[in-house]
Amino acid sequence: MTVLPAFPTGFDGEGTTPTGPLAAGTAPVPRPRLTEVHGWGRTAPARTRLTPVGSAGDVLAALSAAGDRGVTARGLGRSYGDAAQNTGGVTLDLTTLDQILAVDAASEPATVTVQAGVSLDQLMRALLPFGLWVPVLPGTRQVTVGGAVAADVHGKNHHTQGSFGNHVLSLDLLTPDGEVRTLTPGDDEAGRLFWATVGGMGLTGIILSATVAVQRTETAYFSVDTDRCSDIDDLMAKMSEGDDAYTYSVAWFDAVTRGKHMGRAVLTRGDKTPLADLDAKKRRDPLRFVAPSFGTIPEVFPNRMVNRLTAAAFSEFWYRKAPAHRTGELQNITQFFHPLDIVSEWNRVYGSHGFLQYQFVVPFTEAEAFRRCFEMIVTSGHLSCLNVLKRFGPGNAAPLSFPMPGWTLTVDLPIEPGLDRLCDALDQEVIGAGGRVYLAKDSRLGAETFRAMYPRLDDFLAVRRDVDPAGVLSSDLARRLHL
Repeated sequence: MTVLPAFPTGFDGEGTTPTGPLAAGTAPVPRPRLTEVHGWGRTAPARTRLTPVGSAGDVLAALSAAGDRGVTARGLGRSYGDAAQNTGGVTLDLTTLDQILAVDAASEPATVTVQAGVSLDQLMRALLPFGLWVPVLPGTRQVTVGGAVAADVHGKNHHTQGSFGNHVLSLDLLTPDGEVRTLTPGDDEAGRLFWATVGGMGLTGIILSATVAVQRTETAYFSVDTDRCSDIDDLMAKMSEGDDAYTYSVAWFDAVTRGKHMGRAVLTRGDKTPLADLDAKKRRDPLRFVAPSFGTIPEVFPNRMVNRLTAAAFSEFWYRKAPAHRTGELQNITQFFHPLDIVSEWNRVYGSHGFLQYQFVVPFTEAEAFRRCFEMIVTSGHLSCLNVLKRFGPGNAAPLSFPMPGWTLTVDLPIEPGLDRLCDALDQEVIGAGGRVYLAKDSRLGAETFRAMYPRLDDFLAVRRDVDPAGVLSSDLARRLHL
């Protein structure tokens, strides 16, 4: 891969435009191959014609030759379910569209233009030398920009800065008619297609590139406050009272312990650290990107590795290792944002049966429904160790975007008998509260349930019919949800 070597010196004196050729398309693109792919949850694998693409022409050729099963786009495969797979059809591997095209560090806001296959990891490494920061980061850096747009990903700062789509200034979208459309947010036809593409799970066209507004930062460190919370009520009270004072907020909670300490949690909140707050040693390299790697998890774990014993031990350890109260701890990017990125293929811990990540949101006014869902999970007998609670701020104009103002909870549940009954019951509670489930995590919703969760679905479908009347763009998720 050749991407503006020697960042940032691959740009002119203003740091705004490339000074040399981007070498895009210089390497031959491999031929399609029949490949088995799956989502990060490792459920419902698909046999598909995986087709690397190196240019818009390659994408157009694949769309033109699509058969009855159509075409879908795929990045790094971090959606948990079947959104980026296409059984019996064509799946475009966009990771070869990985060029950073321009950085404008002098504008306000600063911007970066990238091809859709650029990962957030790659983007962060490129931007930090300019003192620039990716505005929204999900729980892993191993997500492409195209995937971040298509899933409208969110992070620890949604309550203050919204989701990824809020920061996208323009998109280049190749639609099934062969046209490359440059889209910007707005109320006109192009704006409607823009917002249908944000959160649209790749079903309005193939994203080729995006221009994103980025933020400024003096350092690559964060000042973090930590609090242990005794139960779910203590946690929700602390977040409600204090989250607005922090840019970033997230809680891990115990989904194993029952009784008076059910929902005990570790709440971490923080902000970017200014240069003046670093010690002399760190000031010498304040934008250093610390990203340790402890290797790859091997394919050796049994299907019941997460059981009552291991889940209880992990939950006790994770809760006790945190301080009861600590303020101003300096943490690097990996510590604060992406601890799971320290090891590759951590999803293998769940064994060959895989796992379901269930994430839902309900409005703040439905706190009791939220507690019922929480108690259903804890008392169900299904065990989860990686559990996250956050507060969302206002949503955006995208009809299929997941966030809304409210409480959002995420659990990782190993595939076990009876899990479908638990999830079906949770779905009904979520629907009754006016909430929804996140499509980027979903692998099992039915079309009727999905429709009940997304009241603006018809708005999305109207745009999709206009831009793709023949249904060339498809995926396993699209067929499952009748999109």
